[in-house]
Amino acid sequence: MRAALTQAQVARRVGLAPAEYGRIERGERLPSLPALRRLCLELGIDSDELLGLGASSPRLRRLVRAVRGLSASQLRMLHLLAESLQPASRAQALSTSARASGEAPLARRPGA
Repeated sequence: MRAALTQAQVARRVGLAPAEYGRIERGERLPSLPALRRLCLELGIDSDELLGLGASSPRLRRLVRAVRGLSASQLRMLHLLAESLQPASRAQALSTSARASGEAPLARRPGA
């Protein structure tokens, strides 16, 4: 990647708002396919590398293959599960899941 470019410069070169590019770079949002192509061309890398699917992550490639046939509701459930595995978002994911299903949020056990 071209380390000498700022976020604003890359964003401008690929036709994205700097804030939008920042969200993509932080992993908060995925780029559209046309934006992904422009980013890859500008940064001189392939899409697998940009998305973290390079040769160094065979487990991730297997996971992507495994989820391709899931329904929309299964993907939502998988997304909630993945978020719950991240310590910072665990409580939020559980609360969101409970609200989505109409259940009361899980109470935190003392000492947990």
